[in-house]
Amino acid sequence: MTESFIGHEIEPQLDWLELIAAIGAGHRLAKATITDSFLYRGKDTLLSRAAWIDGLGSLVKTATIFPENAAHGLANVNGAVALFADATGVLEAMLDFHLVTKWKTAGDSLFAASKLARPDSRKIALIGAGTVSRSMHAAYSALFPDAEFTVWNRSPGAAQEMARTLPRCHATDDLQNAVSQADIICTATLSKTPILRGAWLRPGQHIDLIGAFRPDMREADDLTLQRAKLFVDSYETTLDHIGELKIPLSEGTIAKKDIHADFYGSAQGSFFRPSDDAITLCKNGGGAHLDLMTSSYILSKWNAVVENKQA
Repeated sequence: MTESFIGHEIEPQLDWLELIAAIGAGHRLAKATITDSFLYRGKDTLLSRAAWIDGLGSLVKTATIFPENAAHGLANVNGAVALFADATGVLEAMLDFHLVTKWKTAGDSLFAASKLARPDSRKIALIGAGTVSRSMHAAYSALFPDAEFTVWNRSPGAAQEMARTLPRCHATDDLQNAVSQADIICTATLSKTPILRGAWLRPGQHIDLIGAFRPDMREADDLTLQRAKLFVDSYETTLDHIGELKIPLSEGTIAKKDIHADFYGSAQGSFFRPSDDAITLCKNGGGAHLDLMTSSYILSKWNAVVENKQA
C-alpha cells in the first residue's frame, strides 16, 4: 500500500545534523547501484536518476531543468520522486521533488563540510543568490551557528534581497574580497565559465562547488583545482558527467589520481581534511543514492509523526 504523498508539511520536523548522520550511515551500507540518463534540447535538460542500496531501498527521481522558465513565472527545475521498499519493491512514498532536492543538495554539501572544513570556520561566502544558496545558509547555520555570510550575485539586487531577509548575511559586489576573506566558499550558479579564481584563495579554506551539472558547465578555474585537495561526493556521478571535472580531466589539467576520495571514503578513513592549512574542495554532483538516503530519512520522520498521531 502506498504511503501518503510527503510534502513540505514535514519540513519543520527535519534537522540538518540528523540528515548528515543519515548520509554517513547510508555510506556504511553496501555501495549503491546507480544509473543516470541525460537528455538535452538546447538549454533544457531531462535528467533521470535511479539508485538501489541493499538494505535501504530503491528510488527513481526525474528532473526537468528549463533555465528560461523564470521568465514565465515558473520554477526552473521540476520533477518527481518515487521511493520503493527494499524487501518487496512496493512503492513506499511519493515525495515532493523540491523538498527532496533542497535537503539532498544542501545535505550533500553539509556532509562534505563536516569532514573537510575547519571546525572553527566562521566566514562563509555564498556565490549566487538563488534557492540553493538560501538552503545553504540554513544548512551551514546548523553546523556553524556563529557563522557570518557574505553573498555575491551577478545581479546585485538579488544578493541585496537575500541579505535583507536572512540573518547574519550581507551582500557584496566585491567577489574577490569575499572569497579571500572566507573560510568556506560555496558556489551555486549556472555558470558555463569559471567565476572562482584560484589566485584569490588562501590556505585553510574549504570550497563547496554545487552549481555545475552539465558537461559544459564550470564554476572554478584550473588554478583552483590545482591548488586544492580534491574530493567528490560520488566518483560515478561527477567525473564523466560534469564539466567542472570532466573538462580539466580531458585537458590534463588534473588527473583522476588527484581526486582523493568520495563519500564512501568517509567509512574507510580517506575522506578527511589532510591539514589545517590545506585548501579542500568537494564537487557536489548529487546522485540518486543521495536522494535515496535523504528520502529514507524524510520518510522516517513522516512515519514518526504518523505514529505519534495514532498513539
